[in-house]
Amino acid sequence: MKTFLGFFAALLIPALACGQKTPVLFQHVRVFDGSKVIPEADVLIENGLIKEIGPNLPAGPARIVDGTGKTLLPGLIDAHVHVHSEEALEQALVFGVTTEFDMMMWPDIEHRLKSKVDDHMASFFSAGSPATAPGGHGTEYGREIPTIIRAKDAESFVDARLREGSDYIKIMYTAGVSFGATRARHCRRRPWPPWLPRRTSASVWPWSISARLEGARDAIEAGADGLAHLFHGPSSPNDFGRFVAEHHAFVIPTLSVGQAVCGPESAGRKLIADDKLSPFLSHENVSRLKETFPSANSGMASCKGSIKAMKQLQEAGATILAGTDAPNPGTAYGASLHGELAMYVEAGLTPAEALISATSAPAAAFHVSDRGRIAPGLRADLLLVNGNPDQEILATRNIVAVYKHGVEVDRESYRHRVKK
Repeated sequence: MKTFLGFFAALLIPALACGQKTPVLFQHVRVFDGSKVIPEADVLIENGLIKEIGPNLPAGPARIVDGTGKTLLPGLIDAHVHVHSEEALEQALVFGVTTEFDMMMWPDIEHRLKSKVDDHMASFFSAGSPATAPGGHGTEYGREIPTIIRAKDAESFVDARLREGSDYIKIMYTAGVSFGATRARHCRRRPWPPWLPRRTSASVWPWSISARLEGARDAIEAGADGLAHLFHGPSSPNDFGRFVAEHHAFVIPTLSVGQAVCGPESAGRKLIADDKLSPFLSHENVSRLKETFPSANSGMASCKGSIKAMKQLQEAGATILAGTDAPNPGTAYGASLHGELAMYVEAGLTPAEALISATSAPAAAFHVSDRGRIAPGLRADLLLVNGNPDQEILATRNIVAVYKHGVEVDRESYRHRVKK
């Protein structure tokens, strides 16, 4: 663990460089600081950081933003995506998602993208190559990746991933491809693949992906920090939320992709119909959001258990991190996180709890201490919206402006470009 934390701390040092040239002062704005609401305050950002929060701050040379009737939030964090391109990071940022946690990426792509991330793209961290068994999930995409089967090889496996640039390790303890083949150009149809033995999983790193309840419990008992998916099934045992909370684990529900698995329609169709989001969706986004997995129309899978589990997690006070699994069928970078938050509220979370799951909670869980909250000294990654999203979660979509490192994102230019 010391190796991991030290590496992460070193990684954050160059991230403090910024491109903001003119201070910005938000006046009389409602603030959701990542955990609670400040009914009215001024917020000054300077040199890419939040400098001061308080009443009636002096304007000085700052550009003034009238915050009356608006809420300022930390930039949103999607805790489960698969980043494939610069365009993916740009799209996420336009929707107010300023940081993404990638859950599997080829090291060469990771190096290339990290060298290009700027104020017009979301920041990202990545698991790089996952820990999986020979022939296991993650090996079916046409590229050779390292695999592991013996517990005694765990230390060397993790060391190799850190040298490649991985920020954390994702373990494929139970397989994620149980719902039929995805689109043919991405993977071939294959049977349920093998997964890592529990002893090996516990030795590698405390991370897990799980699509079945038994695997979820096994992974947490083995010491996993958290689950990268909620399980699917018709029900959830009454003690599941308490079990997760007692083990101090987190859960990334990825209900967006779950809906595309269980069907019959993807959750993405609601996003296409939302006039606050649709102007920024490309034609490719729209097509992807309409997609479902083959299981959606066959009755192969049920999401009733995952919805029930959400309420159990909330009642037990377990840590929930918002994540979408974009760009799988039924999802799109950035836009789907707004749909994910709405599904959390429908499942029983309060709007404020849903916002925590996409701001301060993932920042804390991933040990990224410079974001996820609005406080002096932290990054000025911010989302300004009309309305009160801590009371009505759909207000997260009513975006006025997005700031990355204090630089306002040119959303209009993006909108014109994707609609050509």
